Amino acid sequence: MKRRTPSKGSRATKLTRRQPARARIVAEAKLPTRFGRFTVLGIQGRLPGETAVALRHGRVNGRVAPLVRIHSQCLTGDVLTSQRCDCRAQLELSLRRISRARAGLLLYLPQEGRGIGLVNKLRAYQLQDQGMDTVEANHRLGFAADSRDYRFSAAALRQLGVRRVRLLSNNPDKVRQLEQAGIRVVERVPCQPRASRASRAYLQAKKTKLGHLLAGV
Repeated sequence: MKRRTPSKGSRATKLTRRQPARARIVAEAKLPTRFGRFTVLGIQGRLPGETAVALRHGRVNGRVAPLVRIHSQCLTGDVLTSQRCDCRAQLELSLRRISRARAGLLLYLPQEGRGIGLVNKLRAYQLQDQGMDTVEANHRLGFAADSRDYRFSAAALRQLGVRRVRLLSNNPDKVRQLEQAGIRVVERVPCQPRASRASRAYLQAKKTKLGHLLAGV
């Protein structure tokens, strides 16, 4: 299978040439959940793929850096309860911790499959069933191991008045990208729920090949 390379008019090329990302709030409502009461906000940017949903708890633009989770959409995990990954467990852990914090925010982004999209993620699953790990499968399909870009996330945070965060993440690259985009990460807070037997190989690949900071995996 040939590796896919971005064309001159592709979104990947535009990301390197466009102006700094911008974001605006287009909707706001109350959202009671089983984890607590939040304010839910719809956020849009200038490009078609730049959308996010934010769940806000408390005053996130105060003097204390809020607890923040930037969560990439995972239909198979978040909705269908797949145990191939730990996405739903991370989402629930994050909502629980944010609801208990003085101030916190969960930013939910449509970055399925580390940025490759839902159908391509299912193709990667098929390759993993044949013996590849998550990184090898992405490469075989012609994608980077992780295609996510966090400039719009940083713009959304700024629009919400957030400049400093305590970031719920195991991913050093997410920290680096946010810092480069002008968001100060004052603390990285581990986001590591108990691993299931089915997700252990996936987590090991993220640790050894993507540099995720995972204890006991």
